[in-house]
Amino acid sequence: MNTIRTRTDRFLLLIKGIVMGAANKVPGVSGGIVALVAGFYEELIYSLQKCNFKALKLLFAGRFRSFYTYINGVFLTWLFSGIIISYFSISLLLDYLIQLAERYVWGGFFGMILASIYFIFFQIKNWRSEVRLSAAIGLILGVLLSFSDPIPQNSNLWFVFFCGIISVSGMALPGLSGSYLLLLLGNYTLLLVDAVNNLYFVLADLISGDFSFLKDPARLQLLAIIVIFSLGSVVGLILFSNILAYVLRKFHDHTIAGILGFIAGALGSVWPFKEKIFSRSPMGELVYNKLGKLKIEKYELYIPDFSDHTTWMTFFYVMVGIGIVTILELYGNKRKHG
Repeated sequence: MNTIRTRTDRFLLLIKGIVMGAANKVPGVSGGIVALVAGFYEELIYSLQKCNFKALKLLFAGRFRSFYTYINGVFLTWLFSGIIISYFSISLLLDYLIQLAERYVWGGFFGMILASIYFIFFQIKNWRSEVRLSAAIGLILGVLLSFSDPIPQNSNLWFVFFCGIISVSGMALPGLSGSYLLLLLGNYTLLLVDAVNNLYFVLADLISGDFSFLKDPARLQLLAIIVIFSLGSVVGLILFSNILAYVLRKFHDHTIAGILGFIAGALGSVWPFKEKIFSRSPMGELVYNKLGKLKIEKYELYIPDFSDHTTWMTFFYVMVGIGIVTILELYGNKRKHG
């Protein structure tokens, strides 16, 4: 199933990869939706499922051309080149926007997730009793997570590897946002902003001949984090494309219902109106983590002040987020139904 025949096909696939990468970075938006909208979702799943033991045998046997052909290498190379380009550019933009207007950014994310919940609901074909039970279990788990203290940022490399596996779930399953799951796991900013930006600056330093980052423990730790996170993402892509495809074939409605319930229950975790409570030492001094940032102890949610114009601006960005996902879904349905 190789649809890449001309240079124009490759360029268009690169652009699609950039858009898909951008979607994967935004909580509430699934990269799989972009693949569905752009008409290459089936080829993506087909190609990822080819990353199996037979592919490894070809690779270790030194049959590189056969390996490349077997996994649909031209397609994957151009698509993931676009995704990588996007990860760097979107990461820098998100970092800037979060520093400039954090509440508005989370407002947009909140709106995207709300819209995603609505559209995921209609992916379930039959709300029979066991499907409703799956949704209820997911909802309970999500609510428990939402009303407990948010999981703090965790730079443990095993946990980072697990986050890498989770982060690519949205590529294999349209409607599920891997970035949103990273938000719930507390590592969204660490992995998709700080670590990615650090890698960009390290590469820039290497090109300019500046090796001073080798003496900076925080930057070296972020470099290790992005490497482990990337390895986890590769493993996750292969696992999700094979296991998830099987589970969805056998238990489609149960799986989607469980995901829907979990996302709905945990929605409070991305409520834009929250205040950071920073950790303090027994002496009352602010505590910094290993990466040199203020350590957040917890978030306190609050009811917005409707006399404040920034509250209405936040709700405006919630509507913008809803609009973005709605446009993507409507266009995707139009493409799917001809």
